[in-house]
Formats: sequence, structure tokens, C-alpha cells
Amino acid sequence: MTSKTPKPATGLTGLFVRNVGHSGKTGPDKYGDQHGLILRVLPSGSKQWIWRGTVGGKRVDMGLGGYPYVTLAEARQKAFEYRKSARSGEDPRLAREASPKFKEAAETVIAIHRASWRPGGRSEGQWRASLRDYAMPRLGGKGIDEITTADVMEVLLPIWSSKPETARRVRQRIGAIMKWAVAQGYRESNPAGDAIASALPRHGKGRQHFRALPHGDVGAALETIHASRAWPATKLAFEFLVLTAARSGEVRHAMWQEMDVGTETWTVPGDRMKSGRTHRVPLTPRAIEVLCEARRHAGGDGLVFPSPTNRALSASTLSKLLRENGVAAVPHGFRTSFRVWCGDTGVAREVAEAALAHVVRDKVEAAYARGTLFARRREVMEQWARYLARPAGADPA
Repeated sequence: MTSKTPKPATGLTGLFVRNVGHSGKTGPDKYGDQHGLILRVLPSGSKQWIWRGTVGGKRVDMGLGGYPYVTLAEARQKAFEYRKSARSGEDPRLAREASPKFKEAAETVIAIHRASWRPGGRSEGQWRASLRDYAMPRLGGKGIDEITTADVMEVLLPIWSSKPETARRVRQRIGAIMKWAVAQGYRESNPAGDAIASALPRHGKGRQHFRALPHGDVGAALETIHASRAWPATKLAFEFLVLTAARSGEVRHAMWQEMDVGTETWTVPGDRMKSGRTHRVPLTPRAIEVLCEARRHAGGDGLVFPSPTNRALSASTLSKLLRENGVAAVPHGFRTSFRVWCGDTGVAREVAEAALAHVVRDKVEAAYARGTLFARRREVMEQWARYLARPAGADPA
């Protein structure tokens, strides 16, 4: 059981509010202060301010926001104003700003998160699409303070078993909006939080991985795509993705100024990398040939692999290319194919992980990786390219 910080004898203090944790008992812990102010500490550890008073002869509880978004001094001032209003015969609930609708709160939360999302990335579009398709029909027009756990259950149950990953993301995004509402004092709890977890059935299957081909089938997939009638830049983008083991977005938004044919290096800027750090990719002779073909089709300025309208290929373009040509994988799955090939052919783990631009957690290993692995990665990528180009039926080793 978590030990409880002793309550100050003369009301709450900033130090107490900052340090107090949940006692471990069932339900929230409550600590009173001046003017009807109450600090609630939930089992999750989150802290909420409540004003408790009497209005029209009835007890009223009003949320004042969550700590640390609302400080003790700010909560105490609000409680004083509400107590004063109630004593004069007024209803402080009427004076408080009306709660926004869920759809309005969603826009506010998306705007807050936008600053942390990668420019040109898919995060905002994914948030909007999932909320539009699943949450808005039920919750969009409701006040943020009116939404119940039952409402959230009605959103999630139809997709909880059939689309578990989508359901998980929808619940997470609804929860983020509700946490914002708690922090702003519009409601006291998150209806998409712990309470709903016990009510929803457990998922029987583990998290689904990206569909990938056995590495021995990747060369044949490249031949299939080469023979297709797809847009030339799309076919070249796919081959470049496979040869470099890069992510789809890194390839689709690749610019000519990132390519250095002289040193056979592609430098991907940090704002397009999942890690947020610049990544250098060694280019094999075949990757250079792909760039030369792309230059003939699109010139040498702007995007390396533009769409027919001279814009970046959409996120679904490469997936559609594979699907329409009977390739049973998704673009990201070819990184898996490469990683399995590395394991099967004895490529050192740190080299394989560096080639995939995975973050190295160990500080000593990370320092070593930055200093020594680029030349070894070039050797591995050249072996990978030769493996992909081998004749059908040849020794896979």
C-alpha cells in the first residue's frame, strides 16, 4: 500500500498537493481546504479540484480542473468566488462558462497536439478520420460534461472485437479529449479511463503485425511491380523503398537535394524521421540507377518520386500498387523482410537496427553506432541488393 503524505494541519499547501499520492484504498482520496475546496486523488494518481457547496438547499459538486493545470492558488480563488456567489443566493453553475460540445473540444485538443506532430505527417488525419467515423456520430453533439461511460461503450463495442487496433486508438483519443476537459474543469473524471477497461471484453489476439513477405519472395515481388503498368515514379519509389529498407513517408517525400550521388548517400532530415534525428542512408549501385531513372522521368528538382500531378505520392499509393498486383504485403512489411534476412544471414544486430534507423536505447551502444557503423551498413545494403537481384531458384544464401 502506498504511504499517504500527512495532511497539513492548516489547510492544503503547494508542497502537499505536489507530493501527495493515492493511499491505495478503494476509490479516490479526498482532502478538504478553504471555501469548500476539495482535492481528489484518484487511484491512477491524477489529481482533481472540486468545489462543494450548497445551492438552493442542495449539495452541489463542481469540477474546477486538474492539477497541475490548475494550481492550488487558482483553485482556492475559484472556490472563494463560488462560495461567495452561493451565499448571495446565486447559482455559480449558471455563471460558469458553458461546457463545449465534444466536437469543439476535439478541435481544441487536436490544435494542442498539432505542435508536437511531425509536419506533413499522418497524425492529424488519422485522429480526424477515426473520431469522424466512430466517435462523432454518438458524441459530437453532446456537451463534454454530459458524456458518460455508457456513451463511450456504445462507440467502442461495435468495433472492439472486429477492429481491435482501431478501437484502442479511438478510446485513446476520446480519453485525451476527456483529460483535457478534466484539466479545464468541465468534468470530474475521464469516462474512457480505467472504469471502462474492466467493462470491455478482453481481446483474444495479440497486436497485429504488418503483413510482410518471406525475404526469398521479395525479388519476385520487385519483378512483378516492374512488369506492371503503374505510374513510373510509383514503381521506382517502391523499388527504392525496398533497396533502402526505408519507411514509406521517407521515400514518398524524398527531395533531390537530399541525394548525393557523388558520395552515394541519401540524407533524410530529422523532421521526416520517426526518431526526429537526421538519418544517412548508403545508396547501392542499383539505388543510384533507380535515381537516374527517376531523374529522366521527373527532372532533378523538387520531389524525387512525384505523382502525376507533381505532388507527393499519397500514403495509400504504394499499398494500392501492391494490392492491385497481388503482392501479399504492405510497404512497411518490406522492412520486416529485410530485418529477417539480416537475422538469417548473420548480420550483426546493431548494424541491422542502425540500417532501419531504430533508436538504440543503450548509451554506449548508441555512441558506438554513430561512430563506426555506416561503412558496415553500406556493405549490408549492397549484399541485400545483390540478394534481391539473384536469378529465380538461385541459392538464397
